[in-house]
Amino acid sequence: MEFSDAMESVARAFEVVGVSIFVLGAVWTAVRAFADWRNDGPIYLNIRRHFGQSLILGLEILVAADIIKTVTVETTLENVTALGVLVLVRTLLSFSLNVEITGVLPWRRAAFETQTGEGAGLSD
Repeated sequence: MEFSDAMESVARAFEVVGVSIFVLGAVWTAVRAFADWRNDGPIYLNIRRHFGQSLILGLEILVAADIIKTVTVETTLENVTALGVLVLVRTLLSFSLNVEITGVLPWRRAAFETQTGEGAGLSD
């Protein structure tokens, strides 16, 4: 097995893990939502928070897969440009999901935590 074949397999494994996190995150979120519903807890906000966190983690792992694939398998100008666009789009998605989950911009999080005496909605 050549190096490029091995790295293609590694990148594919990262992709499988990233997509698996999406699926498992959705299932886990549904289980937690059902438990919240039975306990009369805040269902909608918890669904947003838990599923959003799994989406962010899955996106980060998919970015890693794209980097591995582009850098080790086929380093062409076209592939590097495609990687740059993918990383940019996924980074913007992660950023907007994080703001949506926490309700606070990252550069204002410290001031928010100081004012409220709590984390920005990420604690479990």
